[in-house]
Formats: sequence, C-alpha cells, structure tokens
Amino acid sequence: MLAGSKETHVTQTPRRKPPTAGEGKTGVEPFTPAAMPPAAAGPRDVAGLADAVASMERRLAEMQARLDGLDAGIEARRRTERELDIQIAIRKGTLELLGKEPGADPENLTNREKTILVKTVSETLGVTAGSLLPVVGIARGTYHYQLNAMKRPDKDAPLLELVREAFENSERRYGYKRVHLEPESMGIRVSAKRIMRLMTKNGIKPSFKSAKRYGSYKGEPAKAPKNLVNRDFHAERPNMLWVTDLTEFSIPAGKAYLSPVIDCYDGLPVAWTIGTSPNAALANGMLADACSTLRDGEKPIIHSDRGCHYRWPEWIRIRKDNNLTRSTGAKGCSPDNAAAEGFFGRLKQEFFHKRSFAGVSMDGFIDMLDEYMVWYRDKRIKTEFGHGHHGPSTRARSCGMIGGDGINDESNKTAPAPAAEK
Repeated sequence: MLAGSKETHVTQTPRRKPPTAGEGKTGVEPFTPAAMPPAAAGPRDVAGLADAVASMERRLAEMQARLDGLDAGIEARRRTERELDIQIAIRKGTLELLGKEPGADPENLTNREKTILVKTVSETLGVTAGSLLPVVGIARGTYHYQLNAMKRPDKDAPLLELVREAFENSERRYGYKRVHLEPESMGIRVSAKRIMRLMTKNGIKPSFKSAKRYGSYKGEPAKAPKNLVNRDFHAERPNMLWVTDLTEFSIPAGKAYLSPVIDCYDGLPVAWTIGTSPNAALANGMLADACSTLRDGEKPIIHSDRGCHYRWPEWIRIRKDNNLTRSTGAKGCSPDNAAAEGFFGRLKQEFFHKRSFAGVSMDGFIDMLDEYMVWYRDKRIKTEFGHGHHGPSTRARSCGMIGGDGINDESNKTAPAPAAEK
C-alpha cells in the first residue's frame, strides 16, 4: 500500500430470501379456486338457468330483427336518395340544354340532347347508362346510334369557324343576315337559314337586342266564357242559338262595319247595325235590337269570338238583362264561329266582291248595305232545307213559329246608324 492512503471497508447488506411455497406474510396459505369445493347444483337451479338462456336468446333474436329492419330502412333511404340525386341531375342537365324555361322537361329534348344528358349524368354519378335510359325516355338502340353519330366529324365545323370569325370581326354586332354575306363573298354557297341555325345552336348572337314592335295587346281583360257550341251550329227551333261577329267593308269613301246577329235555326239575320267605327255603340245597339224580338221564355245562347266588343260592361249588362247565355270560341280561331263567317262570305260574294263603289258616298254605301240585309232577310230564296222558299221568315211562319208579319214588324227593322258615324 501507498503511504498516506486510507483503507476503505464496504459492508454488504444480506439479501432476503424469497418465501417458499406455502409461506405468506402472515403465515396463511394464499386462496386458489382449486381450493374451493364444487357447489352442488339442484334440478331447480338447472331449469332456471335454461329459462334464462332461452330468454336471452329470444331477446337477442328480437334485437337482431330490429337491427335488420333498421338496415333495410337505411338501405331503402339510400336508394331513395340515389334516385333523387339522379332526378335532380337530369333536371339540371335539361335546364342547361333547353335554357331556364318553365317548360324545361326531358321529353322536350331531341334524341341527341337526351344522349348527351344520359352520358353526362352517368359519368357524374357513376351509374350505368342503361338505368338512365327509361328515366330520360330514349331507346337503347337510339342511344347507341347517337353515341356513334357524335363520334363522327361535324360537317358544320368548317362553316362554323367562318361564322365565328365573321361575327368576331364585326365586334359581335352582326346578326345572321350580315354574317351570311361573308361566306357568300368567298364563293361558299350556303343558305341564310343554315347560318341562323348554326348561330342559334352555338349561342352566337349580338349583345344588343333590336327594339320590339309596339303592340297594344295587354292580354285577356277577363276570363273568357266556355265554348258551349263547339262548332255544332244546329238549332231545333228559332231563337235557340245566335251567332254574332263584326266585318269590315273598305271602299274609296272610307270603311264601313256591319255587326249582325244570325239565328242558327234558319240563317235569319235577327238584327244588325252598320257604322263607320267598330265601337261599343255598334255592338250594343245590335244586341239590344235582337233582344227586343224575343218572346217570353226565349233565352238563346249568344256565341261570338273573343273580341273586345263582347267584353264591354254595357254589352254584358244587356245580355244579363235578357237572360242570354254567353259562349265564345278560341282566340284567333275562325272555325269556332263558322256560322257567322259563312254568312259574311255569302254577303260579300253577292253584294261586295267584283263591284265598284267608286263615287259612292259612305251614307250611300250604308243605305245599299242595309237594303241588301233587308232583301236577304225577307226575299232571298233559301235552299239549305231541301226546298226553295222566299226568305227565312216564310219558313218560320209556315212552321207556325212566327205569327202575323213576324220579323217584318216595325220592332225588328234595321237600327239606323248614328248620325255621327255617317
């Protein structure tokens, strides 16, 4: 050892020995399941356990049935949501193809547009095209034909390029008529309608719109009455069905207007007015004169077109006061008032056409027209009923339907035109 060093002693603590089997801190042996003696099970305990197991199995079966029902409901809801997604996608695609119009419907699409719609929705939603064909309304063969047709090169592509170029060169000002002149100047023969279709199909149109022509039509003033006649102008007796309308006569001296009431029983002009203006007084006076010829209990149907003359308050009041039933044809449909149109045709053929009224004053023309109407009513031979006879009034009296002088009474003579209108 070196001098001056100190010797160090290390004392080790003895380790404790692990307890041997069967020893514990308190000297008691630990608990083990094997140390318990098996319990004796009686018959009642076994039966109770079996019932409990059966009850649990029933509850599990009920829970499983509920889960299956929930799964079925979830699956049905998913299918419904899928169908709604398809319907919404089809409707949106239709709006894009037709424009945002109230009548945008897949049925209004062409076969080509339906094919584009099916292809787009199929790729977007990941559904088969075959499942969409019945929804859109296109046959499988037509769909595949259109697919193949769309793959072929577009024959209008070169012309469309020229159209776009001409349109852009005009700074988007030209319509189809001026755009059509560009291909023509290059020696390309093409119709203006084809240029118009190309521009419309591809949305090529000027940014401004031409001013619309003025129109005074403001729509229907009121709900039109129903068409009770429905083009059946047969009447079983006088004053059962009347028709009325208004016609114009243009002569060098001016224009005259005739407003008659015709009885569909035998073509009798019941009453009429003539004037130089198609105003309310003309229509109202005609109706009032016709109603003055009615006897007690006669309530004819008065059929007309949808002219404003038959919508005015005074005309409606006269009709109501005399218990007439209104009937009107469709707008702009002359066959719905064929009986009145036929009367005007005969009148103008016999009295007006191929005749010169040069030098005839308006008062003179009105007198001539009134004389013709009286002759037509009283003396013209009618052959529509199979036998010739003089005037509809003759046939009415022969049937015992009109007594005395009948329609030749003073109460049924032509109403004179107002002095201001002459």
